[in-house]
Amino acid sequence: QVQVVESGGGLVQPGGSLRLSCVASGSRFTSYAMGWYRQAPGKQRELVATITTGAITNYADSGKGRFTISRDNAKNTVFLQMNSLKPEDTAVYYCNAVFLRQLYWGQGTQVTVSS
Repeated sequence: QVQVVESGGGLVQPGGSLRLSCVASGSRFTSYAMGWYRQAPGKQRELVATITTGAITNYADSGKGRFTISRDNAKNTVFLQMNSLKPEDTAVYYCNAVFLRQLYWGQGTQVTVSS
């Protein structure tokens, strides 16, 4: 069982930045593919960004050029740096880990972009 815990959400003004963190438990973190997803009220959960075990990244069009996903294997942590935030980025952001064909989700962290 892999435990996933997100942090770093909050209230930010349009144009601001936030860095989300996600810690995944276990000694095999280097073998976890990691991803960030988000879900806005009344909408389906959608991909934000993913990073493979080899640090290959993929982004949804909505975040390209503004969001950066990275991982620190020594700390079992994946980050999502979000810049130039817009009100439409408001959502609960979820982190997941994929390991041995199993998917593990965190509880989410709220990001609100508002003036």
